[in-house]
Amino acid sequence: MQQVPLPPPGAVPPRPSARPSADAHPRSVAQVPVAEGKSVQQTVELLTRKLELLGAEKQGTFCVDCETYHTAASTMGNQGQTGKLMYVMHNSEYPLSCFALFENGPCLIADANFDILMVKLKGFFQNAKANKIESRGTRYQYCDFLVKVGTVTMGPSARGISVEVEYCPCVIANDCWNLLMEFMQSFMGSHTPGIPSVFGTKHDSVYSPADTVVQYMELFNKIRKQQQVPVAGIR
Repeated sequence: MQQVPLPPPGAVPPRPSARPSADAHPRSVAQVPVAEGKSVQQTVELLTRKLELLGAEKQGTFCVDCETYHTAASTMGNQGQTGKLMYVMHNSEYPLSCFALFENGPCLIADANFDILMVKLKGFFQNAKANKIESRGTRYQYCDFLVKVGTVTMGPSARGISVEVEYCPCVIANDCWNLLMEFMQSFMGSHTPGIPSVFGTKHDSVYSPADTVVQYMELFNKIRKQQQVPVAGIR
């Protein structure tokens, strides 16, 4: 039997890459309204009960969070100039990564130390701490689908419900939208969402982790507007 050579003494093992794989399985991220006469938590329980009746099994938990930064007043030349927003997000599916999304701009993927960099850049970007928002909940596996039902919170308050549905055997978004929609209808009913905007821009290209983060950013901003919570210092 051929022996595998051992690393020399004192050798440093290779560090895992912070950047997630360039491709990912297509996902739909949508908001589900609170059921009439029910609380957020009761509506979440109704959704998860439907999944369990279908045969879905719990597969741990998940969390996606988002902090909002705006350009510091000292960096803006004109008095009436509107500042730019940047969203710094984390997804428990990619624990070594941090996502930075610019308003109407690109999505950058960095390692977790990006949060430390933002502290050092506080003279340029200020954290609107009152606007931190996250979705946290349970993961469910059903056949080839992975479902995440989350409670969206801002501070101590529950503000809404998110549902993320992933189709695991596929990497081309437009190849599996009909399957995603059919499965979502089985437990979301009339609240099944339309095709995500990121799908429309992908055409036949490979779905990426950034596409999921963009969907969460859009969902979080939608919930903020519903709660009429402006970004501090901007709107």
